[in-house]
Amino acid sequence: MADPKGFMSTPRQEWPRRPVVERVRDWDEVYVPGALLPIVGAQANRCMDCGVPFCHDACPLGNLIPEWNDLVARSDWRAASERLHATNNFPEFTGRLCPAPCEAGCVLAINQPAVTIKNVEWAIAERAWEEGFVPPRPPDRLSGKTVAVIGSGPTGLAAAQQLTRAGHTVAVYEKDDRIGGLMRYGIPEFKMEKRFLDRRLEQMRAEGTRFRTSTAVGRDVPAPELRSRYDAVVIATGATAWRELPVPGRELAGVHQAMEYLPPANRVCAGDLEANPLSAAGRHVVIVGGGDTGADCLGTAVREGAASVTQLDIYARPGGERDAEAEPWPTYPKLYRLSGAHEEAGELRTAPAADADARLFAASTLRFTGDGRGRVKELHLVEVDERRQPVAGTERVLPAGLVLLALGFSGPDRADGLIDQLGLETEPRGMLARDGEFATNVPGVFAAGDAARGQSLIVWAIAEGRAVAAAVDRYLMGESWLEAPISPYDRPMAV
Repeated sequence: MADPKGFMSTPRQEWPRRPVVERVRDWDEVYVPGALLPIVGAQANRCMDCGVPFCHDACPLGNLIPEWNDLVARSDWRAASERLHATNNFPEFTGRLCPAPCEAGCVLAINQPAVTIKNVEWAIAERAWEEGFVPPRPPDRLSGKTVAVIGSGPTGLAAAQQLTRAGHTVAVYEKDDRIGGLMRYGIPEFKMEKRFLDRRLEQMRAEGTRFRTSTAVGRDVPAPELRSRYDAVVIATGATAWRELPVPGRELAGVHQAMEYLPPANRVCAGDLEANPLSAAGRHVVIVGGGDTGADCLGTAVREGAASVTQLDIYARPGGERDAEAEPWPTYPKLYRLSGAHEEAGELRTAPAADADARLFAASTLRFTGDGRGRVKELHLVEVDERRQPVAGTERVLPAGLVLLALGFSGPDRADGLIDQLGLETEPRGMLARDGEFATNVPGVFAAGDAARGQSLIVWAIAEGRAVAAAVDRYLMGESWLEAPISPYDRPMAV
């Protein structure tokens, strides 16, 4: 370590956010430009270089965190970039979008604030691009083998880049008009500006990866035909079948899924649309679901000028400290966290009736009522206990001109016909079935990411992409030098 006493002498300091009143007027990222670099070296110095770095195990990518912390503390950015990219294809994505289970596993976090691992990662990735440390890495020679990757989210892109660098000819098929999956149309611009995604895609094109947009395999191209044209196929379509809310009034106009709302908002930022057809402007908005997607809807609605925005979370409000018995270190604890969107909603008082910021905790939706013309007007809710059972006498009514359902995803979408045309087997939960080599029941067809694992974090998605690439490489060549950070059966640390 650069400073053996750094963790004792330096307090945790995170990248500061721009003032709320400033950032809600635009769609730029929420952090103060240029404010991270002056503090990140001292923050990296807080790493203890402990003998058993649990941050490695908390991160499915196995990121070499103490190594690049030490290199940043010594201002050796090139070496830090090499160590970071050795395990992570897209650190600029994870540095922005990952909830940082590595920080929950930091040994310092046992009794002190953890090292700001996510901010250090972010800083290394951006410095690497600025200094030209991440040029395209095309293969020295081609293998003569071809691979189709279906889906261009983080799993598909990681698999494609690894397989391209191994010498295979790789084509990525994406049903949308642009590459990126949920990173493109599900993640708001204020959370990750799409220029960072486009920058990485240009690197992949220069390495030889080919992209086929506006092509839904199963609908635009028959799945068996695609399988016959390639030596191997990787299915990385994600878990895009959204969960429903079967309550009275669900059919009313104005009640929409979150993923019906967020993509057009992103298209407005991209210049494809003048306005979001589901815009929250001037409307009372209620978001059902307390996760990250709900927070993304919250920040978007605030920027669109909603009259009010309230977010419902069925769980009780968590505490601010880890419960050492229920969620012992180094597991990822459920804590009260204030995202940028929640900070904005709290300061602007978008939901005066909320428990905190814009959230109502321990709240369950009972029904929707309309205005007599078929549009939603009100949402009826009730408080629930720890078993999610209604508490008598706690029913409330919220005005609701736009309701957004952010309840997560249940598995891969079967609408395009891909699964049925190939005859792929699924698990009882609806995920694609696979063996220990990521292989499905169809020879030469592999499944990875949320489509097989279920809804998960971006670091798990990238780890799945790297691991399935190694499995495909072995299938094609008999052996592989590609790293496989996880197996299909690995799961996050839990009690």
